[in-house]
Amino acid sequence: MFYILTAIFLWSSLGIIIRISGVPIHLLIFFASVISVSIIWLFFLKKEYRQQIPKSKLVFCILTITPVGLLNTFSFFYAYENTTIANAVLTHYTAPIVVAFLAPIFLKEKFTLRLLLAIAVATAGLWIMLDISASQFINLMIAGDKNTAGILAGLLSGLAYAMLIILIRIFVKDLNPVVITFFQNLLIALILLPFIKIPDNFGSVLWAFAIMGILHWTIAPILYLKGMKKVTASKTAILGYLEPVCAILLGVIFLSESINYQTIIGGLMILLSGYLTIFSSDVS
Repeated sequence: MFYILTAIFLWSSLGIIIRISGVPIHLLIFFASVISVSIIWLFFLKKEYRQQIPKSKLVFCILTITPVGLLNTFSFFYAYENTTIANAVLTHYTAPIVVAFLAPIFLKEKFTLRLLLAIAVATAGLWIMLDISASQFINLMIAGDKNTAGILAGLLSGLAYAMLIILIRIFVKDLNPVVITFFQNLLIALILLPFIKIPDNFGSVLWAFAIMGILHWTIAPILYLKGMKKVTASKTAILGYLEPVCAILLGVIFLSESINYQTIIGGLMILLSGYLTIFSSDVS
């Protein structure tokens, strides 16, 4: 549990890095992945890591998890760029509800009545946070409203994150987190390579690539995958609620973002819905 909490705390600072650096999303992801691959490659100087590659299970795992992880990251970063930190992280953390739906199907975890209550609370909280009707939301979507696009991206990242949790729980039990992280980042870098052009201000934003590559792309995922081996999928998603709390506070401190009462009430309801899923096994 400590590993997962540490990883999520590190990830909570992502929004600040993205906003301050002003670097396009695909460049941030690409260079962070390249730096991570360069660091983790050193691990393979040890025989114990080299012996674990290549394996058919590892290849299938990487090819399955990486596209979902890239969708999660890209949509989450897009949300950070186009709406407030609070909106981005709170919509992203609708993921536990999706996990709770998928876990009984793929992981044979129990589905409960309390889960239905959690879904209702999360849905109500989301609309309170948005503070608009469904028709207004659709109209803003059609008009290309930036804030609405960011919220939609946050919801998409939440869906992708939920799928990622399920896939990791299925595949990583017998695989080394270092090996998974290395090949996942390598594949991401290869996917993005055709779209990469070195920016003119590369030297001035190198700090962002370095921080993300070391902390967010190397240390955090290794700790997270290590923790996932011992924690259930639903509880893993719930532990993630440290991220919106920390991310929102960082947004207030470093970006001077304001938080209105709708965001507070709606956000608390979304967090409550996640909390309810922890104890969903108590009610059948």
